[in-house]
Amino acid sequence: MTTLLATPSTLRLVVIAPDLSMVETDDEAALALIERSRQLRIGLLEGGFNLIATLPADTFLAERLAQLQPDMIIVDAESDARDSLEHVVMATRDAPRPIVLFTNDEDTSHVKDAVAAGVSAYIVAGLEPTRIRPILDVAMARFEHEQGLRQELADVKGELQDRKTIARAKAMLMQRQGLSEPLAYDKLRKAAMDKGLRMGEVAQRLLDAADLLG
Repeated sequence: MTTLLATPSTLRLVVIAPDLSMVETDDEAALALIERSRQLRIGLLEGGFNLIATLPADTFLAERLAQLQPDMIIVDAESDARDSLEHVVMATRDAPRPIVLFTNDEDTSHVKDAVAAGVSAYIVAGLEPTRIRPILDVAMARFEHEQGLRQELADVKGELQDRKTIARAKAMLMQRQGLSEPLAYDKLRKAAMDKGLRMGEVAQRLLDAADLLG
């Protein structure tokens, strides 16, 4: 993923926005949404960001994001931000990306749930073009930090699982081939080196084969 703190022009942004093409000119609330949306795009352009598409929050969003492969998603939500968030969170479930939401919805009761679901920044009202760059900087930094923590946790869990698997494979070799623990370990390590695999992977394959053969 492109890092925002490097070059903004390399950051591929997608804006998720409501369709306001049919807005009546006497609808003040809708006209306010159009103005906020305009201010958002001005801020993105002034910041030198690469806005590659504006998409609706619909059932086809996941497929469109998979095709476009954006680095960050900007949600320009209507008064009820929850509906837009549900679509975006579902669409990015298998391929997490930083999500920044701009909304006029002053009901912040669901902000905690939104952040837990993966929203990196939740901005309520008061949008100024000059604020957009620092908001996106912070959102990207937060996202990358959280992804790093998740990866570290996954690595620790993987190491613990590998240790358990290796211990089971060693015990099986010791029982079936009469090997000492050091010799069983050396046999697994040599097999891993010869096959270019982790010891945990070799141990799991050995256990799977043993289960298959009985």
